[in-house]
Amino acid sequence: MTDINAYAATEAGGSLAPFSYDPGLIGADEVEIKITACGVCHSDVSMINNDWRGSRYPLVPGHEVVGEIAAVGSGVTHLKVGQMVGVGWTSHSCQHCSPCLSGRQQRCQTGTSTIAGRGGFADRIRVQHIWAVPLPDGIDVKSAGPLFCGGITVFAPFLDFDLKPTDRIGIIGIGGLGHLAVQFANAWGCEVTAFTSSMDKEDELKALGAHRIVNSRDDAAIKAERGYFDYILTTVNVSLNWPLYMRALRPEGKLITVGIIPEPMGIPANALVGGARMVAGSDTGPPDMVAKMLEFCVRHDIKPMIETFPMSECNAAIERLESGKARYRIVLEN
Repeated sequence: MTDINAYAATEAGGSLAPFSYDPGLIGADEVEIKITACGVCHSDVSMINNDWRGSRYPLVPGHEVVGEIAAVGSGVTHLKVGQMVGVGWTSHSCQHCSPCLSGRQQRCQTGTSTIAGRGGFADRIRVQHIWAVPLPDGIDVKSAGPLFCGGITVFAPFLDFDLKPTDRIGIIGIGGLGHLAVQFANAWGCEVTAFTSSMDKEDELKALGAHRIVNSRDDAAIKAERGYFDYILTTVNVSLNWPLYMRALRPEGKLITVGIIPEPMGIPANALVGGARMVAGSDTGPPDMVAKMLEFCVRHDIKPMIETFPMSECNAAIERLESGKARYRIVLEN
């Protein structure tokens, strides 16, 4: 096999530079994918900067990959060369631990995240076959990449926490994750309230599917929502007035976070005990759930709003992401 050509950071916080590596012989349970496009996620930046203290360099970012299968291992029978697939946060899992055997492979304790191996800012990538999820007919390939991380991150709670079409859901933070969550919730049949600090997005949010808009910086406006929501899904990675949001839940309501908030959330016990309310977290999803999400997106014409850059301009793309001005996801194209 020829070398894989990629872009890598060689130190924490460093710019990305061309980097090539020999992937070795393809494993029996692996596929090699010729990358068409790869989304850029805030998690890529966190790994480049070693914010989570687990990065290893040279580090090739990228975990929202779409592309064409270029080779398959000897044990792969359900995928074929030329098939279009996508890959998200996870690239390998053990297939014998309790989470793997129960269909929650994304929670494998010895699994490998795509970004911690060799990611998608490259011309090719190797992954375990179960994590190469076929793209359904009718999906927009250019914008599909962000669905494999941002999309599944906000779709998984709908299944994991049994959201119903009759539920009222509030979504905090209308960015790369939140703008997809609004579309999912509307198509699911829920009444959707968008909590945003950018009230200039009101018309855009209604076009995406929000029925109501609330200013997330206005404590009085949030207080007025007391006892209203069955679920609140928060996508932000900053601290907010969490007790105030807890009071906006109905009895037995749930506050679900998919954002990595660095500080303790500081929710008093009486906010949980009174009304049996719950705080929960959600990660991504197993391959089967990703496939269901993709079918749901095609059925309801859900897609991320994207800006595109050539793969060679990955540093400019990261600068654009860090500026906070991207609407709403960035995709690198080969």
